[in-house]
Amino acid sequence: MSTTAPQSTDKVDERLVRASPWKKLLGRPELGSVIGAVAVFIFFMIFADSFLRATSLATVLYASSTLGIMAVPVALLMIGGEFDLSAGVMVTSSALISSMFSYQMTANTWVGVGVSLLVTLAIGVFNGVMLTRTKLPSFIITLGTFLMLTGMNLGFTKLISGTVSTKSIADMEGFDSAKSVFASTFSIGGVDFKITIVWWLALVLVATWILLRTRIGNWIFAVGGDLDSARAVGVPVNKTKIGLYMGVAFGAWISGQHLLFSYDVVQSGEGVGNELIYIVAAVIGGCLITGGYGSAVGAAIGALIFGMTSKGIVFAEWNSDWFKFFLGAMLLLATLLNAWVRKRAEASK
Repeated sequence: MSTTAPQSTDKVDERLVRASPWKKLLGRPELGSVIGAVAVFIFFMIFADSFLRATSLATVLYASSTLGIMAVPVALLMIGGEFDLSAGVMVTSSALISSMFSYQMTANTWVGVGVSLLVTLAIGVFNGVMLTRTKLPSFIITLGTFLMLTGMNLGFTKLISGTVSTKSIADMEGFDSAKSVFASTFSIGGVDFKITIVWWLALVLVATWILLRTRIGNWIFAVGGDLDSARAVGVPVNKTKIGLYMGVAFGAWISGQHLLFSYDVVQSGEGVGNELIYIVAAVIGGCLITGGYGSAVGAAIGALIFGMTSKGIVFAEWNSDWFKFFLGAMLLLATLLNAWVRKRAEASK
């Protein structure tokens, strides 16, 4: 009587196989943006004599932070597969609401700040609900919101203030304390830094934690990667998308308050076109236009590249008209580099 020898099972679950450091590195969405940031830094270090001064780097970080505060939540939204073309003017709306409510109601400026937060979050909810209920593309939904907010910013400001800018609230109660939160300056080693840098870094940390350490992060990647599959396995698709739009609104609120308490008046026409810069920073940072891929750290590095470029051109004493050219070139190069890195990462699996 013959017996059959048991077959050996040498196959190992691929999820248990430890990836090499090289494979892990190739799989990081922000790899391309890190390479780009190093290249931009070296470039301006060579061609701009004042670029490495501590005060210059503080200026670069400030310019990066004002963009990065919005680029991070916009990146999360893009990972979730959507866009928000109203993000730029929403910043101005947030500042206008805070300023005009405080001035007209002669209230403590913190009351205006609180009202602005509620209204700005409501705009985010509006975008998310309209998207999930109508099933229209986010491009159409948020383009409509962009146009409505642009008109409302100008119309309400002229109706209430009689001009295209708000009245000064610098002498109102609570202004100084609000300014310390949203627009103050702190010193390290004799160099002045803006508080927006702290807000920026805090948002990057929170967003990274959400993406990599929470169930919500899994939901964000799922709805951006394959909407039908995400819905099939029980992901709350609608709530996730509404939450992402509220995240963009929260970033707009922070940026709006910084705008207001930096200058104490707000021009109603500001913010138009900034939404494209937020998207550019996220794409440079490794986010895919199609969704399902990207990181908050990458978006932060994309914002840093923007800051270095915008201020590096000034430090090099070049014509600032070339800035948009450099930004467009970086967008194309970063997109090509990110696509190459992703293909190498997938090929090495």
